[in-house]
Amino acid sequence: MKRFLLILGFYPFLAAHSQSSDYPIQPVAFTKVQLTDSFWSPRISRNRTVTIPASFDRCESTGRVHNFVMAAQKQGKFGTKFPFDDTDIYKTIEGASFSLAVHPDPKLKAYVDALIDTVAAAQEPDGYLYTARTIDSLHPHAWSGPDRWVKEHELSHELYNSGHLFEAAAAHYQATGQRNLLDIALKNADLLVRTFGPGKREVAPGHEIVEMGLVKLYRITGKKEYLDLAKFFIDARGKRAYDKTSNDEWKNGEYWQDDKPVTEQDEAEGHAVRAMYLYSGMADVAALTGDKQYIAAVDRIWTNMTDKKFYVQGGIGAIPAGERFGGNYELPNATAYNETCAAIGDVYWNLRMFLLHGDAKYMDLLEKVLYNGMLSGVGLDGKSFFYTNAMQVTDGFKHDALEPQRSGWFECSCCPTNILRLLPSLPGYIYARKDQDLYVNLFISSKASLSIDGQPLEITQVNNYPWDGHLAFLLSPAAAQPFTLRLRIPGWARNEAMPSSLYSYTTINSSLPNIKINGQKVPCKLEDGYAVLRRTWKKGDKIELDLPMPVRKVKANANLSEDKGKVAIQRGPLMYCLEWKDNGGKVSDLLFPSTAILTPQKQKNDLGSITVLKGQGLRRDSTSGVTRSVPVTLIPYYAWANRGPGEMTVWLKLLN
Repeated sequence: MKRFLLILGFYPFLAAHSQSSDYPIQPVAFTKVQLTDSFWSPRISRNRTVTIPASFDRCESTGRVHNFVMAAQKQGKFGTKFPFDDTDIYKTIEGASFSLAVHPDPKLKAYVDALIDTVAAAQEPDGYLYTARTIDSLHPHAWSGPDRWVKEHELSHELYNSGHLFEAAAAHYQATGQRNLLDIALKNADLLVRTFGPGKREVAPGHEIVEMGLVKLYRITGKKEYLDLAKFFIDARGKRAYDKTSNDEWKNGEYWQDDKPVTEQDEAEGHAVRAMYLYSGMADVAALTGDKQYIAAVDRIWTNMTDKKFYVQGGIGAIPAGERFGGNYELPNATAYNETCAAIGDVYWNLRMFLLHGDAKYMDLLEKVLYNGMLSGVGLDGKSFFYTNAMQVTDGFKHDALEPQRSGWFECSCCPTNILRLLPSLPGYIYARKDQDLYVNLFISSKASLSIDGQPLEITQVNNYPWDGHLAFLLSPAAAQPFTLRLRIPGWARNEAMPSSLYSYTTINSSLPNIKINGQKVPCKLEDGYAVLRRTWKKGDKIELDLPMPVRKVKANANLSEDKGKVAIQRGPLMYCLEWKDNGGKVSDLLFPSTAILTPQKQKNDLGSITVLKGQGLRRDSTSGVTRSVPVTLIPYYAWANRGPGEMTVWLKLLN
């Protein structure tokens, strides 16, 4: 079975059952891509050797595993804080499964199997699985309500737990061929099919993800009831009797993305993680059903988010109260929330948007989030994390960032376990196929084995990205073969800071990307952000793509009043920041002439082998107002807060 699954391809979207319709573009399975780079490979390795074991240890030590033990015995008291704490176990199993697919580990596999036995024992005979109620059904968690599902539209998270169970089960089955976790998930999914639907219990899930999970079970089993139920849950939104005139989002439904039917929504709204999972689920269902109204809706919402609700370093969900999107252009710096889970959800959604439309702008946004807003969420040690991702930290950390330093774990530890399930699947984001087209979306040194039109092909990437823009691709088809290679030319290399007017560069870079095939320069013809190279390819063909990487100054749209008179700094896909450690212990009093020059410099230090930016700034004395020239150093944003707490800022104040 395992061999069969790996031949089919392994990716969260792919499974053993084929559907008549699906995404027009399909990703190349991550098990078919072997990384050889020096940026992501060590991080994925650290995720396997440090993050996953640490997460299982913390699930044990915090009582999350014991909740399942007590549920099996139906006695005791729920031992953690939130009714969704079950999902930290499911997500860690999911990440471990992705890891096992490419790094067999008998000890890890045995532990996961034992943990699955513990989960199975906690499942009730009809398939219900929710420790916050099962432990003591007469005294369930305060958020859960007296009976099953009665608080599902609010905070019980019963369906949210199911969704993460389904995602973990799909990953585990596809990695191992074993049905032990899959059978638990199918039993629970069948209960949902019996319970919810037209003429049954009708509810919009309070926290989305069950929709994505049901789609994965449908892909594995072909059981249409799972796809139908996913669509039912999406269509249930906007039907509750909320007070649509209320300014209280908890009462008007915006927090839950439930104020109007999804096909009538046109803004990214409410709790940002919930929103990302809803929009991802809509894209999945649209791909499988052809629902054009869903596609039109996610297109509108994506445009709104990208045009008006997106931080320059790839964060979303600006407002701490409700972990939510604010209004249009409501992107404060001092209180920026930017939950790590929201960034991860944005990666999932943008991949799906690309698979629907084939436009590079979605991968441009995905890359920005991946290298910046998401990656900042995990420390260089692999076991310290940010729940929120700040834009600035000043004044003794009292008024700015919600988290001035990293933590090993949280009472609500959704973010660490979300990171550990994303990272092992990253190789599956590099390539995608459609008919005779091969898309190259991410630039990560690697060797991939795939097929075009049924013909075997190997493609090897050699680069030092994201530090260097010289990229080489070596092709080895089994025989000379015609196909189209589509190389993404990132927006940042096309003088586009964002695929919208929210941010732009202060100057135009006249150095443009250039392409060579076997040493001969060829025209860079662009279609939807891709350089399109059509020809008959033979073994040994070499493509070279040079992406100029000057230091760029980014300015904000005039509607972002807090960023007026400031610039952010970008080089290649990386956003940079000033941090206390490199700048005399303080950065909030630094100013920069608009003509300030920042020079890249390779450096190996306690942040690893990185490229920093060095130049001269001005330090203003808070008492006298006198400024003096001082050397400054900027580091990649993702690397901040790995050397202790202190001041940091993304936006640099310009000298008036």
